[in-house]
Amino acid sequence: MIIVLKPNTTESQIKHIVAKVKSLGLKPMISRGIERTIIGVIGEEDLLRTQPLDVFPGVEKVMPILSPYKLVSREFKSTDTVVDVGGVKIGGKKVVVMAGPCAVENFELLLSVAKSVKKSGAAILRGGAFKPRTSPYSFQGLGEEGLKFLAEARKKTGLPVATELMDVRDLELVERHADIIQIGARNIQNFDLLKEVGRSKKPVLLKRGMASTVKDWLLSAEYILQNGNFNVILCERGIRTFETDTRFTLDLSSIPLIKSLSHLPVVVDPSHAAGRWGLVSSLSKAAVAGGADGLLIEVHAKPEEALCDGPQAMLPEKFDKMMQELRRIAKAIGRDL
Repeated sequence: MIIVLKPNTTESQIKHIVAKVKSLGLKPMISRGIERTIIGVIGEEDLLRTQPLDVFPGVEKVMPILSPYKLVSREFKSTDTVVDVGGVKIGGKKVVVMAGPCAVENFELLLSVAKSVKKSGAAILRGGAFKPRTSPYSFQGLGEEGLKFLAEARKKTGLPVATELMDVRDLELVERHADIIQIGARNIQNFDLLKEVGRSKKPVLLKRGMASTVKDWLLSAEYILQNGNFNVILCERGIRTFETDTRFTLDLSSIPLIKSLSHLPVVVDPSHAAGRWGLVSSLSKAAVAGGADGLLIEVHAKPEEALCDGPQAMLPEKFDKMMQELRRIAKAIGRDL
């Protein structure tokens, strides 16, 4: 349920409404817009049937939210959410590119790639310190050492850092070193993990699960917002279909669909979807043309020697060429890159 307040509603009136909602065992979530303040009410709405809130001073109207996800919906917030990551705004006019190696392997390689992608126009450095792998014998990441390398690369380049969190026990450690906490496709329904990052102040990049519907995806995002963190970025990274020539099938239709259903920004990871670097440029162009707010691209100086996902990593010079081409597409649709 949404309580829409009048433009001249006072703080004391807001506190009075919030106190009443809490007294009923419900959870109020305040969203302050430029022209309106609204209060989202989470919980069993039947409790409000005998306690009409539309008679309270300052209330303009009370509206039910029909979708199963509440706080992420356009009904709750009609304007687009813009997530600020160390001065980089995701969800605005600029298409934000996050680039770097799939896994942090050593500091020299990471710094080299970071400097290269920054020169080409990337605004955020991505790299995995903890790597979820299908095989238990595959490289699992450098852990805390990898996080320290990312933090040092940020210090030397000025690029904010995005990295994946896999375990609740590592949250404080990742918060200390990263600017964006990534929740990977395999953890989209790890609800305890979602609740914990919801209590964090760090922006969260939530990847779509490989077998998740859009509804599943938005409900997972709801867990994060419900726990207080509204700085959520959704990431389409491909879903599993019967196709075997690509790693996954990139669902570009999810971009405009999400935009119609939710106020959260949407970025696209074409590297994991394709599984082949030669397809990444074409998919990136399609994503930008389709309205994506950003891209997540894997770049490696020596992909043939990469410890993780080498076949889908672009060489720095290929990445630079793609960025030049993407700028023309962004400009054609009235955006910057």
